[in-house]
Amino acid sequence: MMNFRTAIAILSLFFLSTLVKAQYTMHKMISVGYTYQNQSFGEVGGKLLFLKNDDVIYRIGGSALMGSVDSRFAIMPKLQADVLLNFEKNVDFYHSYYFLAGVEGTSKYVAPKIGVTLFGMLDLTGGYAFPVGEARLNGKELKGLNINLTLNIPTVFIHDMFK
Repeated sequence: MMNFRTAIAILSLFFLSTLVKAQYTMHKMISVGYTYQNQSFGEVGGKLLFLKNDDVIYRIGGSALMGSVDSRFAIMPKLQADVLLNFEKNVDFYHSYYFLAGVEGTSKYVAPKIGVTLFGMLDLTGGYAFPVGEARLNGKELKGLNINLTLNIPTVFIHDMFK
């Protein structure tokens, strides 16, 4: 039953994002980073950034966490949603930093998080992960302190770089 609910939630998010696109500007990004969740993981994925103005920005994304858990290689999918906030007015350099609040989830844990991001491209977040049921990865429970350092690269930047 949980898999059915997850599938419905993902499909709903996808279809709602197509409706939001008409009112908000959307940018695609590739993300790479490091995640510590009771174990070290590398992260590779993609994100969609939605904004109407640059005071409040919304991001959704999916990625793969890869690392060695108990001497065995493991890959774990991750979904995340973030809200970036900066209400500072009359600044010389438009919104160089944002406060970030969000949540990330895998099949093993759910972690609310807070942090900061520079230009919406370099994120430093921390939170606390709560295990999903009795889920374990190679016998190890993934709960507790959650730290993320992520670089988000806009695909427009990559396209322009290779022109």
